[in-house]
Amino acid sequence: MTPSGRLRIGELSRRVGESPEVLRAWETRYGLVTPDRTDGGLRLYSEQDERRVRAMRYHIDAGLSASEAARLAKLSKDPRPESASATLADIDAALVRSFDALDEPAAQAAIDRLLVGFGLREALAGAILPCLHELGVRWACNEISIAQEHFASNIIGGRLRELARGWGAGFGPRAILACPPGELHELGLLSFGLVLRERGWRITYLGPDTPLHDIAALLEPPPAIVVLAAMLPQRFLDSAEEVSALAARVRVGLAGAGASAALADRLGAETLTGEVLEVAAALSP
Repeated sequence: MTPSGRLRIGELSRRVGESPEVLRAWETRYGLVTPDRTDGGLRLYSEQDERRVRAMRYHIDAGLSASEAARLAKLSKDPRPESASATLADIDAALVRSFDALDEPAAQAAIDRLLVGFGLREALAGAILPCLHELGVRWACNEISIAQEHFASNIIGGRLRELARGWGAGFGPRAILACPPGELHELGLLSFGLVLRERGWRITYLGPDTPLHDIAALLEPPPAIVVLAAMLPQRFLDSAEEVSALAARVRVGLAGAGASAALADRLGAETLTGEVLEVAAALSP
């Protein structure tokens, strides 16, 4: 400890359990901490810097990407802010209200509260995906406009993509994720990929409306699985020949509401039906 009450990097490292190299990387890449410098160039860290480092580690352990963890750590004074005491139902209701009102700041704040208070998987399973499903049902019943549905999907899609940064790195098994031609609904597939990443998978994400012959060009080195997701069976049937050709070369899983065991068997693939996050968590290479 220095006379000013500030910490040198070695002492901060000892307190928070992060190496000096990690602390310097978080400072450089994310602006997480803002140490003072001595005349000799030594870094001196404040109590706020220590809180932010602890919050960063908390958010990463909860399943967030480093960039999202840093962003949230800089917003809060404590790794478990007061918002964590709110229930999932409370925050889910606030999220629905923000979407109905086209209130982007309120929607972002609600998602922040979910991720900080509950972690990625619980936030997805308990609020974000159910909220999207409810919006889809309400749109089908003409209770909300297309604009409101698009507004919600774009906000959630943007946040999920932020969490996906860097998910292709590492040494785990590789999964290629795509929607077949004509399929534009990708948020379930994004969520699926985020849970796979939590379990150590590397993700090659191709997204909606992907020509399947393009996937065939990406099979060297072979991925552990190619996951194709669609809301309607017809999306798979329209590309049946290409799906079967892929399945003859590599493991292919069909996911989404359009997948079924009978359809997967017909195309030489396997079915990944069920609750999206549970299926992802149970998938083995």
